[in-house]
Amino acid sequence: MARNASRDLTQGSPMKLLISFAMPLLGGFLFQQLYSFVDTAIVGRFLGYDALAAVGSTGSLNFLINGFCMGICSGFAIPIAQARGAKDDTELRRFVMHATYLGAGISLLLALMTGFGTPLFLRLMNTQEELIGMAVSYIQPVFFAIPATVLYNMTAGIMRSLGDSRTPMLAIVIAALLNIVLDLLFILVFHMGVAGAAWATIISQLISGLWCLLVLRRNFPVLRMTREDRVIRAPFVRRLLGMGLPFGLQYSITAIGSVTVTIAVNGLGTIAIAAVTAAGKLSMLFCIVFDALASAMATYAGQNIGARKLDRIHQGLKAVSIVGCIYCVLAFLVILFFGKGIVSLFVDADDPAIIAEVLSKAHQFLIVNSALYIPLLFVNIVRFTIQGVGFTTVAMTAGVMELIGRAGVAMLLVPVFGFDAAVWANPAAWVLADCFLFPCYFTVMRWLKNRLLLTGQLTQSPKEYSARSSAGN
Repeated sequence: MARNASRDLTQGSPMKLLISFAMPLLGGFLFQQLYSFVDTAIVGRFLGYDALAAVGSTGSLNFLINGFCMGICSGFAIPIAQARGAKDDTELRRFVMHATYLGAGISLLLALMTGFGTPLFLRLMNTQEELIGMAVSYIQPVFFAIPATVLYNMTAGIMRSLGDSRTPMLAIVIAALLNIVLDLLFILVFHMGVAGAAWATIISQLISGLWCLLVLRRNFPVLRMTREDRVIRAPFVRRLLGMGLPFGLQYSITAIGSVTVTIAVNGLGTIAIAAVTAAGKLSMLFCIVFDALASAMATYAGQNIGARKLDRIHQGLKAVSIVGCIYCVLAFLVILFFGKGIVSLFVDADDPAIIAEVLSKAHQFLIVNSALYIPLLFVNIVRFTIQGVGFTTVAMTAGVMELIGRAGVAMLLVPVFGFDAAVWANPAAWVLADCFLFPCYFTVMRWLKNRLLLTGQLTQSPKEYSARSSAGN
């Protein structure tokens, strides 16, 4: 018999709910990063730093395209979470059905456009000619497999909106372990080069998506569609696109800033590219905590705005801020004392001098970035909270601030100061985004409170919430 695996985030202690909800997300993101972590480590160790640089040169382009897809899936999940909070099962099912239609169409279109356009895009990014061949071999199959990426992100996003963060984590764990096996098989046994790493990721991602789809159909009886639910309705399409497109564009705008940095670093030579690639992969591993907390806040804010409980949103944001700041300090200390040794896992070359230079530059990148992880924490949790309550366009503007920060450093400072300037591109983006996001958050929440008070829909006063929260703890 199917069981109802959905979870209500509108009742109980915000701190306890968010930590328990974020932990499976953290596990899922950790193993999802293991895809690229293992790819990078195996490519760097067994295929050399030229191959590592080739894979690294595709990173920003990959983030630009697949980030757009992941953003759309996250945006589509917001109305689903809001319908869950409002206890409106009919609207919930119809949003899920329309999200499926839109996700399938968008992913197929993007797969064709980007797959065939890969060589052109890489040349437009100033990728070094000697790296083009390997770069195309790695990223082109990934682009053609965009529907597999969307399948996982869509099904995982739906389950998280309904309160289940555990199943997507289990699916990605299985897929990540499979990815390690396939990486070694395709690269060391079948000698497929960087293309082997790409196909290992594609197959693993597809399996994780199919697993999530199977569990979604079996464990969520609320999603049993009727004929009426399958009818295409314009208001649902408009609402989903109104949420999904700004979310996707936010990822893409952020990625465009990363592309400008990649273009600038590509002009600094292969050693700089390899250093940024290795450091970037390790930094992404440390940053998954921010992703988990942010995703938890998006679902939590979505359900609670659906239930018209604004005070719980404030309390939730305060809770994840405390947890996140403690983590930022610990992450900086680990990188400061052990970062260079960890980065060495990614780098191998015949010349010890090259290895030493790559490691030195990578460690410099990591120290500067990790010293400013607290601004990055707030970029994530504040933006996703704003998006969770439905203001995706406002949150998207923060991506423009990040673009300005990264592009400014890349175009104005890197040509003059070289690699020493490139390491400051991300921190500049984070600080500028925060300067925009904090005023926006308080403005949005005041507007929502006034609107709900005027319409008589605010279900909790601050005093009522405080009493209930104390009782829950």
